[in-house]
Amino acid sequence: MGRRDLVLLTDHSSIEGSREVMATAVRTVTGGAPVLLDARHFMTAGADLPPGTGRIEAGGAGGVRLEADGHVVTTDTVVVYEIPPHRRRAFAHCQRLLRAHGVRSLGADARAWRAATEKDVTVACFTRDGIPHMPTITLSGPSPEAAAEAFERLGGDVWARPCVGMGGDDVFHVTTRAQLAAAARHYADYGADWLIARDARNFTADGRRHQYRVVVLGGRVVRAVEHVQPDPDAPCNESRGAACIMLHIDELPSGLGELAVAAAKSLGLPLAGVDLAAESGGVVFEVNVHPAFGRRGLEQVAVPYVAAHLAP
Repeated sequence: MGRRDLVLLTDHSSIEGSREVMATAVRTVTGGAPVLLDARHFMTAGADLPPGTGRIEAGGAGGVRLEADGHVVTTDTVVVYEIPPHRRRAFAHCQRLLRAHGVRSLGADARAWRAATEKDVTVACFTRDGIPHMPTITLSGPSPEAAAEAFERLGGDVWARPCVGMGGDDVFHVTTRAQLAAAARHYADYGADWLIARDARNFTADGRRHQYRVVVLGGRVVRAVEHVQPDPDAPCNESRGAACIMLHIDELPSGLGELAVAAAKSLGLPLAGVDLAAESGGVVFEVNVHPAFGRRGLEQVAVPYVAAHLAP
């Protein structure tokens, strides 16, 4: 295989579906199929495969040689996507090697990934850089009294989430002590640190929750979506019943595009899916390393993302 073969490195156990879209984007941009490699071979632990079964070494002429599962490819371009949050720490060594060998990749910054994946680190970055967000308190195995004190300090109306996402059913709207105790037990069962953030009161005029997902690539907004959730106590995402409304970028409320760009920059991410609301003065909820594509994601996100790897 030649040096210019493009490698698409993803976790092949993931069922999210981004790998197929990204492979289509590679074919669209380059006219050829990517070399598909399973990122789990390059993880250091916890990947359902023996750790370290993949090898990364200098390939000469500015390239890198990757070997995994009987495949050997020398390349200078590696597109990384669809690495689940709970496996990103184990993937960090691979990212550092890709960066050390000078590979073209927008997914080789382990520090930026950690800043977005670990939500307590996200809050610390936002506080440092003045990115507006709701007041937040991080909890690690708190006593009932400590959790209750934090809950009351934030006004008794909060959203609880783990510091590292565990799936779609791990975010809770908490307005009572009983709900707080249930959330604490849930996270304790997983040994997870968690945080609570004051509710942003992001409601439409008819009482539905709504927020925006703004995708930023290279310091500019490339996609804007509004999510509207009829259940005010459910997370405002499609997997929990929210409607997805595609927007033109100019339809975003004033300042939200600039806020999304600033949030991505704060964490050091070249590509980011920023969840935010116009209420409470305009606030960022979280930043996603690998935003799901959805409708028009191929042309709006995946193709520009691949093309950015190949730009001079």
